[in-house]
Amino acid sequence: MEVWKLPPRVKVLEALGCIGDGRIEFTGEREARVVGSDGQRVYRVVWDGKLGIASNDNGSVYRGYLGYPSIAFLMLKGVLPFDAKLAEALKGIPWRELNEKFKSYRDTENYVKDVLRQRGVSWAYVEAFVSRVLGEIERLRPYRIQM
Repeated sequence: MEVWKLPPRVKVLEALGCIGDGRIEFTGEREARVVGSDGQRVYRVVWDGKLGIASNDNGSVYRGYLGYPSIAFLMLKGVLPFDAKLAEALKGIPWRELNEKFKSYRDTENYVKDVLRQRGVSWAYVEAFVSRVLGEIERLRPYRIQM
């Protein structure tokens, strides 16, 4: 079985924003649809009930890392840590627009850092949570399944 690569840090924040925006909808116990931040794309997530997961988002398909739709799914299923306060603070961020504008996940993350500061969220708190989620992904080793 092929284990997913660790995602870029910003994808944890994008997953929280997706949840905060209400863009993930469960279509069954083991399946969901996720609407992209610009409303133009819809991704499918399929789960085996354990640690096997698949999604047709670009990061998963073309780069081989666990994409934000899968991270959001696993957060809501209780497999990965979730933080409602951060999800709320990350509402309304135009992720796709930012990723295309900056063409760098680091620059997108820096932009989001400023937004969160303006919304009264400590960056140290955010970094600790992101590290916790990435640590769990590394420990659990979610693997690819067929869609």
